[in-house]
Amino acid sequence: MRLDDPTAGPEKGAGDATVPVIGAVETRDALPFDALIPALKAAFIAGATVPERHHHHIPHPEGDGVLLLMPAWSGSLLGTKIATIHPGNSARGLPSVHSTYLLADAATGAPLALLDGNEITTRRTIAVSALAASFLAREHASDLLIVGAGRIAALAAEAFAAVRPIRTVSVWNRDAAKAERLVAELRATGFAAEAATSLEDAARRAGIVTCATPSTAPIIHGDWLQPGTHLDLIGSFTPAMREADDACFARGQIYVDTRDALAEAGDLTGPIAAGVITVDDIRGSLADLCTGRVAGRASGDDITVFKSVGTALADLAAAAMAYARRGVSDLG
Repeated sequence: MRLDDPTAGPEKGAGDATVPVIGAVETRDALPFDALIPALKAAFIAGATVPERHHHHIPHPEGDGVLLLMPAWSGSLLGTKIATIHPGNSARGLPSVHSTYLLADAATGAPLALLDGNEITTRRTIAVSALAASFLAREHASDLLIVGAGRIAALAAEAFAAVRPIRTVSVWNRDAAKAERLVAELRATGFAAEAATSLEDAARRAGIVTCATPSTAPIIHGDWLQPGTHLDLIGSFTPAMREADDACFARGQIYVDTRDALAEAGDLTGPIAAGVITVDDIRGSLADLCTGRVAGRASGDDITVFKSVGTALADLAAAAMAYARRGVSDLG
C-alpha cells in the first residue's frame, strides 16, 4: 500500500469529535505478513518525511522512564507513535514498553484513529527484517535461528517464512524455559522447531540468524557464521547495546534500515569506533535495496548483515494499512 493511497485517507466525518480506536486484536489481524511486507516495500520506495525522533527522560521515584515520539508524514496521512519505556516494569509484572499510534489527515490535521502501538511496532519491526531478508538471504535458505524469546522473536518464524522457505527453526534464549515455551508455540503452528542448547552450534547450522534481545554484550560471534549466512540484528537501539561482535561486521556485507543506525546502535558504533569498519563500509539502506539503487546478495557465499533500529516510516505504513483494512472479516 502506498502511503498516499486514497483508500487509506480520511473518510467522511473524519473531523468528528469521536476518534475510532483500533485495538490490539484488530490491529494485529489487519497486518498479516504476506500483505504487510509488500506494503512496507512500497512505503520505502515512496519515501516519507521522517523528522528526528524525540527522547524525553521521565524521572520518577519508583523508576525513571523515557517518553519516545516518532512522527512521519507522506501523501494524505501523518502520524506519531507515542511510546513510554519503563525498564523497571518487569519487576512489577508489566511490559516495559507501552505505545499508541495517532493517525491523522495530513491536509487538515484531523485525527483519524488511535491504534495499538505495540502491535504496530512488533509486527512492522520483524516485517522490516523479513523484507531485508528478501534481498539479502539466500533464495533457498530454510534453517532459521531465533535468538531471543520475546514478542518480536515470537513472530520471526512466521515473518521470515513469508519470504523464504523456512523448514526448521531453532530457538536460543538465556532463559531456556522461555525458549522451550516459544518452541511449543511454533510447533503448534506447524513449524519444525527445537530449543538450541548450544548457540554456537545452532548459529553454525543456520542459513538465517535473527537476534531480538536486549543484550549489552555480543552474543553472536563472526567466526560462527558460515559462508552464505544472513545475520539479522534487531535488539540494539542504543550505543550501549550489542548483539554481534566485531568479526561479524568485518566479515559481512552490511546494510541498515536507515542511516540513523550508524549513530544509535552499539552494534555499529562499537566497530566504527574501534576502526574495524568505517561508514563507507555500509553498502546501503533498506530504501536503497527496495528501489534498486544498491544490490543485495551477490553470491551464495556472501555473509550479509542487516542492522535495524526502527523508523517512523514503517510505523506510518503499518498504521495506514491497519486503518484501511479495519473491520475486514476476510483478510485473505
